[in-house]
Amino acid sequence: MFLHSLPIPVENALTPIPRHHTSSPPPTYNRSQTHRFFRLSLFPSFHTPRTALPPPHVAVVSGSSQQPEPLPSELRPDLMPKHVAVIMDGNGRWAKMRGLPPSLGHKAGVESLKRIIDLCCSWGIKVLTVFAFSVDNWVRPKVEVDFLMALFGSTINNLIESYNRKDVKISVIGDKSKLPDSLQRVLNNTEERTKQNCGLQLIVAISYSGKYDVVQACKAVAGKVKDGTIEVEDINEGVMEQELETRCSKFPNPDLMIRTSGELRVSNFLLWQLAYAELFFDPHLWPDFDKDQFVEALASFQQRQRRFGSRH
Repeated sequence: MFLHSLPIPVENALTPIPRHHTSSPPPTYNRSQTHRFFRLSLFPSFHTPRTALPPPHVAVVSGSSQQPEPLPSELRPDLMPKHVAVIMDGNGRWAKMRGLPPSLGHKAGVESLKRIIDLCCSWGIKVLTVFAFSVDNWVRPKVEVDFLMALFGSTINNLIESYNRKDVKISVIGDKSKLPDSLQRVLNNTEERTKQNCGLQLIVAISYSGKYDVVQACKAVAGKVKDGTIEVEDINEGVMEQELETRCSKFPNPDLMIRTSGELRVSNFLLWQLAYAELFFDPHLWPDFDKDQFVEALASFQQRQRRFGSRH
């Protein structure tokens, strides 16, 4: 998930930097450098002229790529999962290993997300659901939470035009009532502007938990019973699924769930929807999760037999 380490000093955020091979040591940054590039990253009104260059080792990473990525030869188009879910874990550890503030790890994680979105668009995946912020994360220090809220808003504002052109539909699930009013407006506007798009559906889980999802679905069903809309005897899995937050998608249940950073748990993510998903746990930290790792996860999925309880 984006939110991992604490505390995050807000003044120490950076623009994304390139990933480094283990053979060369990662760069370090002083406080003046990180402070300057936090202002450049989140607040456009502070931007310096376009001719200004970043300090050594800091790369300006572009937005989504313009050219579709061809499907690798080891993948079969007819066996691609329709819905992929991702727990984006390891941003904080990625930054710590490089002597960087955790906030820079989260920003590097955004770059990984953009790469995976582009690949999903190119390879015909219908739905990508990403776990961005858990409802359990609200107990973290305020400075950390505030930084993540600002990062979500700035990222969506910066990308909405390019993804609108790519026909990406953006949906948000979770308890949005807990989010800052400004972020709620950004999210609502984004959903409204992209709701007619027919390409990849990007579902962003913010202030979300699987337990919360099931509870709110139960409350909705109980309300229908109370109103006399349905009878208790009518309640079944289909009725419940119509009230889960992933009802916003034609393909509500993930075929493949990927978790990065080597952790082997689902961490309260899509608990109902993952009932028959194939699970893939990758040891790479999320900012290091790239095309090769995504291809490995998809190839693993394509080699599995999905029996759903039956016998072939």
